[in-house]
Amino acid sequence: MFQTMEQCTDFIFRLKASQYKGEPLQSAGIILNALGNPQKKTKFIHFAGSNGKGSTLNATREILMAHGLTVGAFISPHLERANERVTINKQQISDADFLRIANLLARVIADKLGGKFPSFFEFVTLLALVYFSEKNLDVALLETGIGGRLDSTNVIIPEVSVITTISLEHTEMLGDTHARIAAEKAGIVKAGKPVVVGVKNEEALAVIKETAQQLQAPIYTLNEQFFAKPHQGLFDYLGEMELRNVELAMFGEHQIANAALAITATKLFLQELDEVKIREALKKAKWEGRFEWVRPNIVLDGAHNSEGTTALIETLQQVVPNKQYVFVYAALQDKDHALSIQLMDQIASEMHFTQIDLPRAATAAQLFAQSHHQQKFANENWIALLEQKMEQITADEVLVITGSLYFIAEVRSYFVSKGWV
Repeated sequence: MFQTMEQCTDFIFRLKASQYKGEPLQSAGIILNALGNPQKKTKFIHFAGSNGKGSTLNATREILMAHGLTVGAFISPHLERANERVTINKQQISDADFLRIANLLARVIADKLGGKFPSFFEFVTLLALVYFSEKNLDVALLETGIGGRLDSTNVIIPEVSVITTISLEHTEMLGDTHARIAAEKAGIVKAGKPVVVGVKNEEALAVIKETAQQLQAPIYTLNEQFFAKPHQGLFDYLGEMELRNVELAMFGEHQIANAALAITATKLFLQELDEVKIREALKKAKWEGRFEWVRPNIVLDGAHNSEGTTALIETLQQVVPNKQYVFVYAALQDKDHALSIQLMDQIASEMHFTQIDLPRAATAAQLFAQSHHQQKFANENWIALLEQKMEQITADEVLVITGSLYFIAEVRSYFVSKGWV
């Protein structure tokens, strides 16, 4: 069916969840069963959360790799090419393997589902599970797309689950309270399997604790069973092991929390950890598009909800406290923009709103209308806007490009094409 990678990705990028009309996870179960349930051949660590799951997964991967393990990872979104979503020891799946497995899935879909494809995310999840089953992995790390309970990654039984944070996002799909969203994310908790939790919201945390208790799943909660104490750009980890003066590649106290979750999850999976290897791993654990400096005064950050925006602002004020902040923001429609924009309004010298070419994207005008800043501007053409601002930016300013990770992916890809990254 698919002859080239371009033909394959052009097709699967257009897949919508509405094409397959069955129950959630039903199509995944049918396809996996037809393939002999390849997901049962791999050990997994599963990551969910409103923010931080990608950074936490990446830190976990670095620690596991530092201990000599072969580690698969399934992440989203990708920044430049779909292959980034499926890796083994950070090496992307080859075009040949991607095409081969995509065609295998297409044949099963034709046979078992009458040719009605599931969504893009579900398709690539299945592709990753098949690929991982073919390799002699020690463990694969899976990041949920949206939620957890009905997410297509939730066809696995992980050795450890990780829930990073809970904030109000995708409310039309997950619910409009912290408790309801927590219930969806807690869907990745499995009977008798430990869960590591970084959630601070009390309402959300109570739901996760209740779920863990019902499933007799041991729970390890940040600031209860383990602690991360920041000081002078370093942090101390205190839990079943102690690490003092740990250095991170990533900026911000939220990244310290993510690193602590990663250490705890890895300890639960491996039992025995080497302190030197943990330190080496965390000094290398960078995550593209997350507070990433592409030039001395230009930073990219996928702060796609108010919790992420709060963390971004705190990090800016910690790292570059004496600069003026010029924000460029684009987002999808399914987020709580008003609070994020309000937070940026409070510290920005200028607010610029733009948009990306996606069906779910909010328009520049919609975002502009939610800002009350005295210096606010809208430009639908993000490339023209960025080129203009990059010429105008002064030494005492920082250009902060933020919003949807899909926006950050497009910007970063453009910067790469220009040789700026």
